[in-house]
Amino acid sequence: MHLVERQLQNAVNKLVAWCDKNGHSISPEKRRCVHFCRKRKLHLDPAIHIQNIAIPIVNDIRFLGVIFDRKLTFIPHILHLRKKCERSLNILKVLPKTSWGADRTSLLRIHQAVIISRIDYGYMVYGSARPTVLRWLDTIHHSALRICTGAFRTSPVESLYIIFHQLPLDSRRQTISALYSFLAQSVRVHPINQLSLPAGLRRLYASRPPHILPLCERTTILLHDSDLNNVAVQFCDILTFPPWDIPQFSLLNPFSRFDKSSTAPITFQQLFNHHRYQYSSFVPIFTDGSKSDGL
Repeated sequence: MHLVERQLQNAVNKLVAWCDKNGHSISPEKRRCVHFCRKRKLHLDPAIHIQNIAIPIVNDIRFLGVIFDRKLTFIPHILHLRKKCERSLNILKVLPKTSWGADRTSLLRIHQAVIISRIDYGYMVYGSARPTVLRWLDTIHHSALRICTGAFRTSPVESLYIIFHQLPLDSRRQTISALYSFLAQSVRVHPINQLSLPAGLRRLYASRPPHILPLCERTTILLHDSDLNNVAVQFCDILTFPPWDIPQFSLLNPFSRFDKSSTAPITFQQLFNHHRYQYSSFVPIFTDGSKSDGL
């Protein structure tokens, strides 16, 4: 713990020095520190300081909409997500009526927009929770489908899946994992492509089946069981250069020397014709949709 604390303090000192040099400031009162550890024995938490002010130690913290707890069980996040989805479920309860209200298609779209979208967000992170914990979200999904169809509480959920052509949340999570894996494979420098478990950890996970595998290993097993591990994924180098190193482009604008309100349209037409004649070997691209005088 002393080694970890010393390395973290050095990293924080470098970050604070960089911020001071570049005109930024860090508020120590708004910072939080989480000690991720699954050991059952009690041991001291690290003491990290910013400007001689200790960063408070908390049991969980929210980052980009996902709540991380110190044992990485993601139970606080799923409870918070379930509570938010229950509030959104009230929207579906007030819309349908026997004589007026939204139809099934509209209710399903609302369900996908306000509930399913929240459940899908961040699954790659909180997907390492226990299956029993993940099933806490199934009741929300089933209640929403029953409201959309007007079915009774005793109606089997399998029939609701067939009526609405919906997947169970477990199958939906597998689909999201597979799509995320293909997306990662299409980017050459994606960090997940470089992740692999050492042989020692593989034997440890094999000897302890209740332990949840990392995302990369779970996705690999899923693609192998689905016979999708040999699919050739085309590379898509979206960022051929980093955003902060965008090359400079030169722009020729012969119209900037004239005021549109005081210049005759024939003048702009002559300038345009001269410009097209001068660069006749270039490919013209019209961005405003005007191609000729009649359009």
